[in-house]
Amino acid sequence: MSSIALVGNPNTGKTSLFNTLTSSYEYVGNWAGVTVEKKIGSLKNGAGKLIDLPGIYSLHPLSRDEGVAAQYLIEETPEALINIVDASQLERNLLLTLQLLEYGKPTILGLNMTDVAKARGIQVNPEALQAKLGVPVLPLIARTGKGSSQVLSAVAEPANIPAANFHLDYGGIVEGTLASMISQLQQLPGLPNLRWVALQFMEQNPVVLELLKKRIDISGLMLLCDDCQTRLQKQKLALTLPQWIRSVRMDYIRVVCAAAIDATMQKPHNLTERLDSILTHRFLGLPLFILFMYAMFKTTFDWAGGPLSDVVDGFLGGPLSDWTNSLLQAIGASEFTHALIVDGIIGGVGGVIVFVPQIFILFLMISFLEDSGYMARVCLLMDSTMERMGLNGKAFIPFIIGFGCNVPAIMAARSIEQPKERMLTTLLLPLMSCSARLPVYLLFAAVFFPARQATAVLAMYVMGVVFALILCKLFSRYLFKNESSLFIIELPPYRMPQLKTLGRSTWEKGKGFLRKAGTIILAGSVLIWLMSYAGPAGVNVDMDHSFLAKFGGFIAPLLEPLGFGTWQAGSTLVPGFLAKEVVVSTMNIIYHAPDAAGLEGQIASVFTPLSSISFMAFILLYIPCLATVGVIKKETASWKWTLFSMGYSLVLAYAVSLVIYQGGRLLGWS
Repeated sequence: MSSIALVGNPNTGKTSLFNTLTSSYEYVGNWAGVTVEKKIGSLKNGAGKLIDLPGIYSLHPLSRDEGVAAQYLIEETPEALINIVDASQLERNLLLTLQLLEYGKPTILGLNMTDVAKARGIQVNPEALQAKLGVPVLPLIARTGKGSSQVLSAVAEPANIPAANFHLDYGGIVEGTLASMISQLQQLPGLPNLRWVALQFMEQNPVVLELLKKRIDISGLMLLCDDCQTRLQKQKLALTLPQWIRSVRMDYIRVVCAAAIDATMQKPHNLTERLDSILTHRFLGLPLFILFMYAMFKTTFDWAGGPLSDVVDGFLGGPLSDWTNSLLQAIGASEFTHALIVDGIIGGVGGVIVFVPQIFILFLMISFLEDSGYMARVCLLMDSTMERMGLNGKAFIPFIIGFGCNVPAIMAARSIEQPKERMLTTLLLPLMSCSARLPVYLLFAAVFFPARQATAVLAMYVMGVVFALILCKLFSRYLFKNESSLFIIELPPYRMPQLKTLGRSTWEKGKGFLRKAGTIILAGSVLIWLMSYAGPAGVNVDMDHSFLAKFGGFIAPLLEPLGFGTWQAGSTLVPGFLAKEVVVSTMNIIYHAPDAAGLEGQIASVFTPLSSISFMAFILLYIPCLATVGVIKKETASWKWTLFSMGYSLVLAYAVSLVIYQGGRLLGWS
């Protein structure tokens, strides 16, 4: 089966086109660096596989995700390429296009965002562009699917796509060196276009250099490059060899754009520029972002999410429990089975399902901010603050993703260019309040801060970010000294997200929570219930004498200084390592709560406002869940850093909770 690679700059609509052509869905936010590894899907017409490569600006990789694209092209050599470009930013996008044309494979140029270009008063002539580049140029609007059918028809038979016969003259000195390098490379089988490989070698592409080092002695090639560099300098050209190659390409790009683009009607100030003058303002930008976040939390937990959660809770604690009890009695179920289903499964899983509406509303609003283009501006706003702490604004993207789940957030850190900042981001991301912690915040906020639920929950999110930045400063100073920083981010145009896109992205974020409810939370609830049902004396014992009480009582003395030194609280923390969602389901089982109101009443009798804050802070900061620990190990390839992330978070959680509770008591709080 043939393979076709989809390549383009970040934020050009590449992944949206992938979703349309393959009838699959890969979530794409309106910022750079969301696709961090190649995605593979089957084309609708069955013509082959479509490989969605990470967004890159050139074939010279700066980060791990860009390295994926360069490595794929040199090692796997697809049958054809689809290069998608932004019609409103054509000059910048064409640098990658020329490198791909030199690759020599059959290529189709997808001229995307023609609607955005038109709105800005920019007219792109596809025929003129096709004449200059020598490959088919197909206008399209990937977000709406317009023009996608033409692309699909064009790739139905990859063999019929004309091969890119593009040859750019780099001048006599470089061309002579290229010929000598190609003659040396001919001894190596399995390489793609040898001229392309030689050019990439001249540009010091690290992926190409590493591949050739493994197969031949590259000293001869290096001598040729050095000689070429010397002869260029004798021509009084103050450029390095890679700079000379780039300058020749840029000269040709300007020729192409002059022939294909009519910008005489271009508007001096478009909507994006007018909005940016306010939303990225030096003084107003950050306060506006905080205001947006507060409104988002207020909507999620007070205005919309709260009433919907009440409806779900009423159904679980009322009709569903009544129907289940009646059905079990009708079929003559045993007392054990009855207790397992009602108290263990419905009580445990239901205690978490109650919060699903609020979680989905939060994901919907985050998706809106992402796809509108605003979140990229937040990274820009945060850059100066994060730079003082040892990171740059681009790290804020994984932090935001971490509000949904820490696992994809850590994977998204691959798009960060510098190893130091990538490692720091990976180590600090578990401090972000993922959706699994949200039910705990919502439960305690409803009990102790009913009039300020949104503020209480937002405070937990802010606390995670604040501690991440403080630790970032410490780690960068003492663990990662004297390492440079690089900040490159795409600022896409503002756009109104489509309902279909919002629905899909919200579902992609939220379905993981539902999947856990049907697997990990279900299994955890059953296990916790069994431990509460049995004890050293047998089964159906009083819960205070159960295995669960024995287990929780073992660590309860350690938690006493934190304000929640009961076996019940201790019993929730270790299962929470498997998945933080299990914390609330465990409480539901321990306290035999028939519904959310019953659980809230039990919590109010055991905790105080001060101890509840201490407990929420501990849940926020202590050891990451098992899945997060696994992905940290995978991304860092180091048990040392994995164990470090677990250790520092546990110590931090204990210290912060201790300060909150004991400090509060000294101040007379309760």
